[in-house]
Amino acid sequence: MKKTITILFIFALILTACDVVPLTPPASLLLTEVPVSEPSVPMEEIPLGAGYGVRGAWFELYFTDPESPLASQKTGGPDGPLAEAIDSARLSVDVAIYSLSLNSIRDALLRAHDRGVQVRMVMESDNLDRSDPQKLKDAGIPILGDRREGLMHDKFVVIDNSEVWLGSMNFTDSGGYTDNNNLMRIRSVKMAENFTKEFEEMFTDDKFGPDVVVETPNPRVTIDGTPIDVYFSPDDGVQASFLDLVNNARESIYFMAFSFTADPIGEAVRARAADGVTVAGVMETDQVKSNIGTEFDHFSQDVLDVYQDANPGQMHHKVMIIDQSIVIFGSYNFTDSAETRNDEDLLVIYNQDIAAQFIAEFQRLYAQTK
Repeated sequence: MKKTITILFIFALILTACDVVPLTPPASLLLTEVPVSEPSVPMEEIPLGAGYGVRGAWFELYFTDPESPLASQKTGGPDGPLAEAIDSARLSVDVAIYSLSLNSIRDALLRAHDRGVQVRMVMESDNLDRSDPQKLKDAGIPILGDRREGLMHDKFVVIDNSEVWLGSMNFTDSGGYTDNNNLMRIRSVKMAENFTKEFEEMFTDDKFGPDVVVETPNPRVTIDGTPIDVYFSPDDGVQASFLDLVNNARESIYFMAFSFTADPIGEAVRARAADGVTVAGVMETDQVKSNIGTEFDHFSQDVLDVYQDANPGQMHHKVMIIDQSIVIFGSYNFTDSAETRNDEDLLVIYNQDIAAQFIAEFQRLYAQTK
């Protein structure tokens, strides 16, 4: 079965390389409640020394590449474009990040602060004593730790109230160069409004984790015909919406999961597989070995095409692709802690072209599994 899926993906990647838009699934196979964007013009590749990047009209999407020769030199990764965006900031940079050790991001934040841009941060308190956050604090940049048992696990940046950077990538050397991660730039004032509201909830109101405030201004944002649903956890009860998407899968479910211990999501995936939906996944090896209650064991018992990753670093994605047209991603691991305790963000993007890029990343990692 793994060989068959691999062959199908190779064929799909050949089509992508030839600028052929993936075939649209029959309408009966798509969610009837949610429109999926029509295929758009081909995306433009963004050259990276240590990673992969593509650009559309309103977004940029990046993936790390730990196998790149430049990765060991900690250069040429997705942190470069993010640092450039911070260097272009004119008014404000708000950062919510679990951990920070990338010099490129640290220095870009210091430069922004020095030229009068308002720079503010919230962080996981356990990581505040690292050298780079301390350098920012010493320079006068305000940083608020969560001071809670749960994790401030977000990874997002809002620049000039007009664009958001988010994904699975922590702003650390390992996050950018040793681990498999994604990072997306979205240019949208409405999207920025959502993340600014979440940032203010933490930075100004000092509400973290279970101190929830359900008031996302634009829970659905549509950009150039692409619907995007926006969730913050624990505020929005993410898992219920997640399960609705899984339960409505008609053709395929592909996932890349750093940690997968949420029984309801695992059960829903297995139920769709039992009904004939194609299921394949890649999971982080160290988490499979250390997690109590990992869903990997259940997937293996059901003989599903779910395998452990081969990266010596971390396979750190938190991604699910449904019917090759819907992408679920963000900082939200598939765990109970992400649902009930941690500060997390998650997007659902209904766009076949963007889904194809995540599928290409899935196939790169799936081909290396063990």
